[in-house]
Amino acid sequence: MPRVLDGPASPHFHPIPLPGNVARAALPQSGVSSEMAAAAEHAPSGACVAWGIPFTVGDPIVVGASPVTVALAPTRAPWLIWLHTSDLRPLAPNADGLIPASTGQGHLGERAADYVMLYEDGSEERASIRRRHQIGAFTRRWGENCFQAVADHKPHPLPAQQEQVSPLSRSWGRSQTRASAADGAPWVNWLWAWENPHPERAIVGLRFEPAAGTVVIFGLAAGTASEQPLRWGVRRKACLTLSEGEAFLRDLDEHGLLQQVQLDMGQVIQATPRLLYPNESWSASYNNQLPAVSTQQVLIEYTAHPDACFHLADGRVISAREVEDATPDPKGLGKPLGSIPPAQQRVTIRAVDKASGQPVPVKLHAHGAWGEYLAATDRHRLINPAWYEDYSPEFSHQGLHQTAYIPGETDLDLPLGSVYLEVSKGFEIKPVRLVADVTPATREIVVEIEKVLPWRERGWVTADTHVHFLAPTTALLEGSGEGVNIINLLASQWGELMTNVGDFDGQNALGAAAADRSGEYLVRVGTENRQHVMGHISLLGYRGRAISPMTTGGPDESALGDPIEILLTEWARQCKRQGGLVVLPHFPNPRAEHAASIIHGDIDALEMTAWGRLYDGIDPYSVSDWYRYLNCGYLVAAVGGTDKMSSATAVGTVRTYARLRPDEPFTYENWKAAVRRAETFVTYGPLVEFAVEGRPAGSRIAMSASGGTVNVTWQAASVTVPLSRVELVVNGEVRESVAVGPWQAAGHWSVKADKSCWLALLVRGHYEDKPEIIAAHTSPVMVSVEGSELLAAADAVTILEQVEGALAYLDTIGTRADEAAYKRMRLVLVSAHRALHNRMHQLGHYHDHTPVTDHPEHH
Repeated sequence: MPRVLDGPASPHFHPIPLPGNVARAALPQSGVSSEMAAAAEHAPSGACVAWGIPFTVGDPIVVGASPVTVALAPTRAPWLIWLHTSDLRPLAPNADGLIPASTGQGHLGERAADYVMLYEDGSEERASIRRRHQIGAFTRRWGENCFQAVADHKPHPLPAQQEQVSPLSRSWGRSQTRASAADGAPWVNWLWAWENPHPERAIVGLRFEPAAGTVVIFGLAAGTASEQPLRWGVRRKACLTLSEGEAFLRDLDEHGLLQQVQLDMGQVIQATPRLLYPNESWSASYNNQLPAVSTQQVLIEYTAHPDACFHLADGRVISAREVEDATPDPKGLGKPLGSIPPAQQRVTIRAVDKASGQPVPVKLHAHGAWGEYLAATDRHRLINPAWYEDYSPEFSHQGLHQTAYIPGETDLDLPLGSVYLEVSKGFEIKPVRLVADVTPATREIVVEIEKVLPWRERGWVTADTHVHFLAPTTALLEGSGEGVNIINLLASQWGELMTNVGDFDGQNALGAAAADRSGEYLVRVGTENRQHVMGHISLLGYRGRAISPMTTGGPDESALGDPIEILLTEWARQCKRQGGLVVLPHFPNPRAEHAASIIHGDIDALEMTAWGRLYDGIDPYSVSDWYRYLNCGYLVAAVGGTDKMSSATAVGTVRTYARLRPDEPFTYENWKAAVRRAETFVTYGPLVEFAVEGRPAGSRIAMSASGGTVNVTWQAASVTVPLSRVELVVNGEVRESVAVGPWQAAGHWSVKADKSCWLALLVRGHYEDKPEIIAAHTSPVMVSVEGSELLAAADAVTILEQVEGALAYLDTIGTRADEAAYKRMRLVLVSAHRALHNRMHQLGHYHDHTPVTDHPEHH
């Protein structure tokens, strides 16, 4: 038999058995509607608990055509809680098929019955039971809720599906709400609380008088309550201290309940391990620093009636009042539950530019003394870091440190006392970490931010070349909040899923004067075109129609059955014909056909990618692979893109800096031109300037056959990742290396160049509690010494092997579109292979050949 059991029972109430007038099994034959008869199997039975109120449900009392009177054992109580429901009342249309003066499917305000309480002294109290007030229908149209009664299963939290697969989460979208009203069951009884005006008198009987339609009563409970038993209070927080060695169990059961702590007349909203921030040294800690995680203390958020009780796994029952009067011990000693100050003080946070006093978009974090995240009123309190599951302007650093992007001003509900704020805006503005003392008089907190590194004023423009899944306006806010001038938002296809395709128009950039008043930030929608084996390619800022198909060759990128009908190289050429910029994303993987595209000169830049790894820096694997192409004379700029696909990655975690020419205004077209000439560097925080013979990155310097000496100058500075070392890389090897101070450094070297070479600057750095990383890297300057061609044979062989691999895939297991397309694509790959292969032979670099590429000259 079905039972309602939505949590523990309150000790303040007890069930009153009712003698039914219809056997439960006979309910469908008791004159009810066919709809109620069909749903009767879902009606509750037995010992039930609803909203913390215990009921004993036996045979129901059906009130239809005539009054029903039942006797009770003498009962004295200030409150009676009814568990009841009503049958449907069909609406009668007029001759035109319309329903005049409709009170809705629920017949709002219609008197369904009178409940008469019979006292021992012969007196009576009558309560009118009106539809959608004291009672509702067992099933209803959406929106036909009750005003004075609640559905019989109390609301509960939902686990998001990426956290816990649960029968409560009926679909991905529903699970993302993280909350359920639990009022959509096939059968709904309604709880109505009646306040007894004569609690000192004993009630000895009940009389139910029908008025309109059928009412079914399933249960009754009596008890005490200091106020309306079905009204809960606002959210509160408490700290649960687990026993020594006890592990926190975060999964919810089928009723949305935790195993280790539950409420009767209330609900636990969420429970998370306590985060241990360095509050004592907050101002001296660094931006986005991860907190430690307590293994013994759990922060719980709850909503409850003042008379509610917490029920712990070991059987202890603790009143909510006792918890709210207790302060938890930071060390986890003493009482198992203690109250955390509630966040009820509405405060406006304003982030303003120190020079102008104007509000500016920033990234904001706030937490209370117990590590509890304090979200803006229009941002998530629980941020979802999963793939394609969060579209709000937020960043969840490794699921622990929560932040939100705000347009310069927002409202937060804060607790009284110390609140810890972190405000940041990119790599040129010093992050601010401060402690605010919130009092009952606090209405506003103003945080000044100051630009200390003038790289933008020197012509440098920042960009993230690779962002997915955001709305353009959200991308604009996140970019401006992170100090990223250009966000390249990429539409694409993922199997059968298309994303951001409706945002692509092939001509407009959002921002830079319209949506962004400063004129400093913009969003441009391009496409990432992808093939699972051959590789991916980002097509940025091209004009006209979207270049399609965006994916080929089957899953994961394309749909099952899709053939290979176009190459990366062909996509790149089409992009260039439409005026676009071509970038190899998340270089070097997928590691295949892009080698041919580079040989053909169809690639403008390759991308170092973050994927949310804030402390890992530029991947040495990516850098080393890039060096192979530079060592063979292929100048391809370095750019930075995050490949952001969730709130676990912040836009601009790694970013591109490209320098405009002194006479060039900031436009998307001028930024593309700067990347094409490779006047760029990639960074996780440090900013650099680098020149060889006074020429910037991307330059080509020609020297006579005798070579000579070149002068290298550089400057580095940071307000985020502390610097540790600056190095000069020549032909893929570190030629010079110098230890530097954490925040700024400058220097120069003289380098002998007796043969063709390339030179670039590499910057290392680290937070004091993290390993050293490659924090920044410039594009190279190419030096050409007459008579000395830049080509490293060992690297060239590995590049040829990539092209051969792509050919082998095309020839064997790749699904073919048609013979003409196959031959066309094969010719593209073969011509790239021959171009590099012939260069090697012209320079006398002989090598082993595969059977596919062998030729008679080697025999």
